[in-house]
Amino acid sequence: MSLLQLDQVTAGYGPVQALFGVSFALGEGEVLALMGRNGMGKSTTIRALCRMMPLTGGGVRFAGQDISGLASHQAARLGIGLVPEGRRCFAPLSVLENLTVAARRGPWDLARVHALFPRLKERSAQPARTLSGGEQQMLAIGRALMTNPQLLVLDEATEGLAPVVRQEIWQAINRLKADGLSLLIVDKLLKEISQVADRAVILERGRPVWEGAPASLAPDQADRWLGL
Repeated sequence: MSLLQLDQVTAGYGPVQALFGVSFALGEGEVLALMGRNGMGKSTTIRALCRMMPLTGGGVRFAGQDISGLASHQAARLGIGLVPEGRRCFAPLSVLENLTVAARRGPWDLARVHALFPRLKERSAQPARTLSGGEQQMLAIGRALMTNPQLLVLDEATEGLAPVVRQEIWQAINRLKADGLSLLIVDKLLKEISQVADRAVILERGRPVWEGAPASLAPDQADRWLGL
């Protein structure tokens, strides 16, 4: 049984349609990558499935429930944890406050988040705005984990980060995969995605154009759809 299923989802911004029949499924414990060049509908798909924008067609099911008509906070309560593009930490709050404000009961607590990202423990008293970009990304991931999600959605989690920090983030993602957490990852880095994702879906102008194991993507396809 699929944990998440999108069925012919269409959505847009006012009169401008952005998604044209997006369909894919993600199973329990699976890591799925959503890929494509900038402006091809990846973040819009995330907004649609996290219920941050209305659908104009199709449907979204999560954990066996139709969530197409739910608000974003209701979808979050069902177990969808989002690490948004741009991090969006609560800048005036401390690291500790950012983590605890989102906390829900479950296996993910402060000790476990600190074990995944030790720097967050070191920076506990600092306002989020004083953190480096990489530390803010760790905080955004930790905050989402503190909601104890069934599905963790990471939207461009390594974008704009230094190579050494990107490596830390990918190592953390691999640890989450090893723990059996279901992951939906939006990224353009095929090499890194190939090492962690079970499957990938590529979007082109709001439509799925390819699905399969990332390692099976041919070089000409990667060049055509990912611009590599």
